[in-house]
Amino acid sequence: MNNGMKRGLKWGIAVLIIAALAFSVLKALKGRKEQQEAVSAAAAANAKAQAVVELNSTDTVVAQVNDIAQGLPISGSLKAANSAFIKARVAGELQGLTVREGDSVKAGQVIARVEATEYAARLQQAQDQADSAKAQIAIAQRQFDNNKALVDQGFISKTALDTSVANLNAAQATHRAALSNVDVAAKAVNDTVLRSPLSGIVSQRLAQPGERVAIEARIIEVLDMSRLELEANLSAADSLGVRVGQAATLQIEGINSTRNARVVRINPNAQAGSRSVLVYLGLDNASGLRQGLFAQGNVGTGKLTTLTVPLSAVRTDKPAPYVQVLENNAVKHVTVELGQRGEVSKNGISESVVAVKGIAPNTTLLAGSLGALRDGTVIKLKTVTDVKTQASTPNSNAQPSAPSAAAPAAPAAK
Repeated sequence: MNNGMKRGLKWGIAVLIIAALAFSVLKALKGRKEQQEAVSAAAAANAKAQAVVELNSTDTVVAQVNDIAQGLPISGSLKAANSAFIKARVAGELQGLTVREGDSVKAGQVIARVEATEYAARLQQAQDQADSAKAQIAIAQRQFDNNKALVDQGFISKTALDTSVANLNAAQATHRAALSNVDVAAKAVNDTVLRSPLSGIVSQRLAQPGERVAIEARIIEVLDMSRLELEANLSAADSLGVRVGQAATLQIEGINSTRNARVVRINPNAQAGSRSVLVYLGLDNASGLRQGLFAQGNVGTGKLTTLTVPLSAVRTDKPAPYVQVLENNAVKHVTVELGQRGEVSKNGISESVVAVKGIAPNTTLLAGSLGALRDGTVIKLKTVTDVKTQASTPNSNAQPSAPSAAAPAAPAAK
């Protein structure tokens, strides 16, 4: 075999190999395409199966016109309506202070004393001066009587009698001044005893026994916990709608249940700088509460008739709040504008609702318990007959609010 034939044979083998490889590649590509088409068909079939969601009538709610209470949001700290700082009214060493924070005291109860030796001595000195002044009155009175008799008999001139009258008046004035000093000294002695002006609980102890306290030094603070108030700041505009006697509902930190309150006072003056107005709300039940707890709530200022939906039916997983409207047996996401929140009662059960704009009255919505469904998801509402038929089917485990097995729920909207 010459070189030409050998060369041609090699080229022929190479061509066959390349053709075989090309055939294999084309076959593989065709198989992959068929596999992708099968996957796409399966996905389309699955999507078609997922497009229908079966729901019970209990899985829907209706937008209705309701009367909801209008109110102003308020917040602030609780304070005792009556409280007092017991202060030292005289200076001296503090003695006999035994009450501490949390102790109960009664109105008029002796809380402590200021060492009274010095004040008792001053009282005695003032009393002695008063007694001396009284003795001088007696001497001046006898002198006046004697001089008057002598004047009547003509033995002395009337000038001497005038001098006696002046001396008697001076002695009487001195005695009155001495009695005033006795009263002042007696009050100082009485002020050494510190008494509680009201019944309550000691909230602060600001001094210790043995300390030398000054006049007006704070010793303890007593709070009357039987009456608590919320002190709230309202803007000048908001305060115009508040009246004494209006009811409020408060949520207090650390307390699971709400407490009722009522507006008891409104400060007639606006605060300097902020121009806010202080409003005081008295709690109907102060049991278990403490001064300083934070509270917030709403003061009812009237009623508003408006279109409302259950608060749970409003979705907030998009930039703007929306509701899932059931329209032509399909889900439609409709953006709404939220307004006043409130409570409505249905069959004795209270439900939280919110005023909305953007939908018509009697619009059917999906209940909030269903979660978010994709916009456009087809909905099939089960009839009473469907429910009875499903209930009579053996081993039926279908749940009322869940999509059927043949039609699983569509993915959540994004």
